[in-house]
Order: sequence, then C-alpha cells, then structure tokens
Amino acid sequence: MDIVTRITAMIVPSLDAMGYRVVLIKLLDRGRSKTLSIMAERTDDEVMSFDDCTDISRTVSALLDVEDPIPGQYNLEVMSPGIDRPLTRPEDFTRFSGFEAKVETMLPIAGRKRFRGLIEGVKGEVVTLAADGETFQIPFGQMKAAKLVLTDALMDAHIRAGETDKKKKTKA
Repeated sequence: MDIVTRITAMIVPSLDAMGYRVVLIKLLDRGRSKTLSIMAERTDDEVMSFDDCTDISRTVSALLDVEDPIPGQYNLEVMSPGIDRPLTRPEDFTRFSGFEAKVETMLPIAGRKRFRGLIEGVKGEVVTLAADGETFQIPFGQMKAAKLVLTDALMDAHIRAGETDKKKKTKA
C-alpha cells in the first residue's frame, strides 16, 4: 500500500465524522521538502471556511502524529477545492451536471484524450459530456484528470450558494 492510500485510509473516517469529504490527497516530494496536500469539502455542501481548514488540519496532524506514515519532515496543507474544482468521483459529475468541465483520459476516446464540454449526466460509471457539437461517453475509470471550468454560470451558482449559506447562518 502506498503512503497516500495509507494516509487516506487513516484520515477519511475521522473527517467523515466531522462532516467533511476528502476530494484529493497528494504527497509532493521536492527533494529537501515534502508537502502533504489535502483538499476537502463540507458534506453539507456549504462553502468551506478558514476555520474548517483549521479543524481538518488539527485532526489530521493528530492522526498522523500517532501513525507517522511519512518519513522525515513534511508540511501539511489543507485547502478547499475552490470554484473550478477537480472532479474526483462519479458523484461530482452528477452534482455538477449542466456545468462545463475539462476531462483528460488515459486512452483515446473517439481519437482524442482531451475534452472540454458540458456535463450532461452520469449513468453508472460513465460520464456523458457534450463537446464540440458531439456527445461523448467517457468511462470514469479512464479519466486521468477532470475539473470544472470557471464560467459565469459556475460563478453565479457559487455566489448563490454562498448567499444561501449566509441566510442559513443568520436564521440559526
């Protein structure tokens, strides 16, 4: 089991219990320095705050101190996925259906590996993407990378979500 898989298994149950979902974990080794980068989001889909990142950082630090899976010194970095976030699970494509995404595949599909288009939906593990006047069926397991494209529609949706979060907190 590689280090990232081991770390993921260690921290996901605690973060789930705290109301967070892990989006992506990377261990960057730049020779003299290592950085463990954790991207997470709230399970209630509210906007991540600085306090959320701080809570995650404290919990992950405590868990990693016990197991010590990374040899030597490293920096821990916790962040939200941001607006033009990576799409790492089939559920992400369902959640962001109707928005534009960039997808890169490991093997060519219809003669190409790079796509930019509108997410039309997901059926099982296959994402439907409308790009360049065509519709493509892209198996999730064939994706090398995928992320949302920053568009006006995505920005508007993000702003509306933030306004909804503020109203919820004001009523509480």
